[in-house]
Amino acid sequence: MLVCILCYGTFAGSFTSAVFSAAIPGFSEEFNTSTEIGSLGVALYVLGFAAGPTIWAPGSELIGRRWPLSLGLFGCAIFTIACAVAKDIQTIMICRFFGGLFSASPISVVPAVFADLFNNTQRGVVMSIFCMAVFIGPFSAPFVGGFIAMSSLGWRWTMYISAIMVFLGFVLVFVFLDETYAPVILVRKAATLRRQTRNWGIHAKQDEVEVDLAELLRNNFARPVVMLATEPILLLVSLYISFVYGLIYALLGAYPVVFQGVYGMSTGVGGLAFVGLIIGELLGGVYILLIQGSYKKKLAENGDKPIPEWRLAPAIIGAVLFAGGLFW
Repeated sequence: MLVCILCYGTFAGSFTSAVFSAAIPGFSEEFNTSTEIGSLGVALYVLGFAAGPTIWAPGSELIGRRWPLSLGLFGCAIFTIACAVAKDIQTIMICRFFGGLFSASPISVVPAVFADLFNNTQRGVVMSIFCMAVFIGPFSAPFVGGFIAMSSLGWRWTMYISAIMVFLGFVLVFVFLDETYAPVILVRKAATLRRQTRNWGIHAKQDEVEVDLAELLRNNFARPVVMLATEPILLLVSLYISFVYGLIYALLGAYPVVFQGVYGMSTGVGGLAFVGLIIGELLGGVYILLIQGSYKKKLAENGDKPIPEWRLAPAIIGAVLFAGGLFW
């Protein structure tokens, strides 16, 4: 159940990132501006996505997983509601950026929770479910948001409903997720033992960690740049994933031009073109589940030591099919 809760929170945050694309026509009409300006509502949210992990990832290493994840979902819900009630363009754009910044919390912290909870045998399955949640959210947002914007509710309700979804994710995480980061758990156990035994010398190793701003900046800004410069495989994989993720959000702007502008479809019906991408995501997830048996066998034969190249074959197949699908 915990996997479902965490993946739902991730889905809600990524859904909110793309649902504004369906609100652009109504937004542009209400504020008498161009659709290009409206597209900034999506772009700034994704920019917040990119900036957020530099805050949430190190935060989860210092204070644990539960609070950064809860705070991120709560903040995303608050800023999304602010978008729904905003009276000017500037407020909407600022709130979209900060909504993305907070929504980056599940993107960066949920994989760490899975690493805490699952071993090498199980981790591939739960990460596949997580990745499906990350991508199915933006794929489902255009047609769901399109039908909402077309209805009597109007474009602002795309934000209200998204905020409700994210707030539900916050409540579920806050209620059902216990701390999973071992050093923080040990700190709490040490504090309990100190109170029970009156032995104030009991402490955990994490208690010795001092927050040094210079070290935080060095580890979370300089180290990734150094790794990208010195590890070619990391650079190439990062570039490929960035290209795929950027292309997804480019399609959010391109599909309306084609299906609504050229073929005259409505916002909701035109968004149904993304259903094919959702089906592809589900088929990819099923494929990973089907090959999990052979992966477990290799893992057992190698003394539970995973080899990264074992995961390479599905990635190669997916890359080829992805490129072919673009030409189709």
